Amino acid sequence: MSRTVPKRASIHDVARAAGVSAATVSKVLRGISTVKSANVDKVRSAVDALGYRMDPLAAGLRQSRRRILGLIVPDLESEFFGRIAARVELLAEQADYSLSIASSHEAEEREERLVERMHVLKVAGTLLAPVRSERGAGAQRMKALGMTGALVDRVMSDDVYDTVGVDNAGASAQVAQLLAEKQHRHVLLIGLNEVSRNVRARASAFTQEAKNIAPNMRVDTLMIDERMDSSRGVLANYLDNHRPTAVFSLFQKGTLLALSEFRRRGIQCPQHVSLVGFDDAEWMRVTYPSVTAVVQPIDRLADLAFTRLLDRVEGQSGASVSQLEPCALSLRESLVASRPAAPDQVGRMSQQA
Repeated sequence: MSRTVPKRASIHDVARAAGVSAATVSKVLRGISTVKSANVDKVRSAVDALGYRMDPLAAGLRQSRRRILGLIVPDLESEFFGRIAARVELLAEQADYSLSIASSHEAEEREERLVERMHVLKVAGTLLAPVRSERGAGAQRMKALGMTGALVDRVMSDDVYDTVGVDNAGASAQVAQLLAEKQHRHVLLIGLNEVSRNVRARASAFTQEAKNIAPNMRVDTLMIDERMDSSRGVLANYLDNHRPTAVFSLFQKGTLLALSEFRRRGIQCPQHVSLVGFDDAEWMRVTYPSVTAVVQPIDRLADLAFTRLLDRVEGQSGASVSQLEPCALSLRESLVASRPAAPDQVGRMSQQA
């Protein structure tokens, strides 16, 4: 026995139920403010009663581009970009857009190909979190193709696209101030040896602020990659020869690497060395000791970037806008004031290493 599939309500069904034209329904659904409030109420009531949902592909046939947006991020496995993607997906759905999400896997060549794919799909606009910066391959390809878009994270400002990022320099300077206040005079920065505007800004700002407020603070910089096996050896070699009183990791995997190497060597945190990580994660809050972290406003970044993109998609003109959001510093168990080690304690630490 065959079952009758319920017919999906169309925009014309909504128009008949509301007693208005299909054009009026379309305006209400797209948020155009020129429709009379009484008609807006009628359309919304009809939409709810009929269970109407806008079809992005059908809308694309009536417009030059589909009601589909693109999102390209460097890594969908990271908590930071995973949350960005989840938030943008929700915002797109609320705005009656579909979202095509892709990961560049931290490779500029792949990022450029994904931009071209979004162009072929005729997405209405693309939100790009670049591998490198606004000067990278992806953003430059978007410009060459004349695509509508916005940039989020690892960016400062651009002459074509709106940019939304965090104040990396301000947050890192705040960490330098905090470590100086707690009398730390030997600090190790752990950064990425790959090209990363964010990491460069964090390292530069910390070093400069430390030089200004604590000229006698020694700042070492250890550049590693994201491969834990090879990076462990680089950090181990450093700790064989040096004993900083604090470590400031400029990216999340570096924080995990530092804490695991401390435990492997029997170096107690924070008794022997304090630890601060840039970017937060659930494991940093529940591990022992819980890790002091620079917390990025991920949801706000996603909200602002999506709003910028949608404004451009809906036709807003004008000069590009750049916005840097402040981070918060969450103080936890891994950071204490520096205490000079007694000679016998230094000997024990060296033997443990």
